[in-house]
Amino acid sequence: MAPGETVLDLGSGAGFDCFLAAQEVSPDGDVIGVDMTPEMVSKARENVAKNDADNVEFRLGEISHLPVADTTVDVVISNCVVNLAPEKQLVFDDAYRVLRPGGRVAISDVVQTAPFPDDVKMDPDSLTGCVAGASTVVNLEAMLDSAGFEAIEIAPKDESTEFISDWDADRDLGDYLVSATIEARKSPQNP
Repeated sequence: MAPGETVLDLGSGAGFDCFLAAQEVSPDGDVIGVDMTPEMVSKARENVAKNDADNVEFRLGEISHLPVADTTVDVVISNCVVNLAPEKQLVFDDAYRVLRPGGRVAISDVVQTAPFPDDVKMDPDSLTGCVAGASTVVNLEAMLDSAGFEAIEIAPKDESTEFISDWDADRDLGDYLVSATIEARKSPQNP
């Protein structure tokens, strides 16, 4: 991120990542946080004053149908949210839509490294807890490519398996998941 850029955070929650981004793009940049829960948007808006962040705004919406105009964003960020989206292709398609030519995505999320056993796939806690919705690297690359992105890089962080293994005392989720950074760019020639 650079001063003057517009940043969009997918699934912004109470705004933590937005406030960090605001420091990077100040004084002339802007940050937009989108979250689907009214309670989190309300909390994030309260946090604007606490963080003296007049260049940050929060909008209620779904990350697969962003309340953001076409080609108005330089950077799309997200921290462990995309894996929760049931329609990930729509998330990447809409991120592409809002990015300016040359814009980029920088996402931190979990990726699936091995097939989940049925008890993980069907477990409600796994479905809501950043587990069962994770995609493989190959699937993520295909979705980003289908959306139109180029320079796609997905870098698994093998050191995260120990941390992930602690998420569930009964199952070693580190056998199936790893944290990863996901980066891609919209072509400078594409409107």
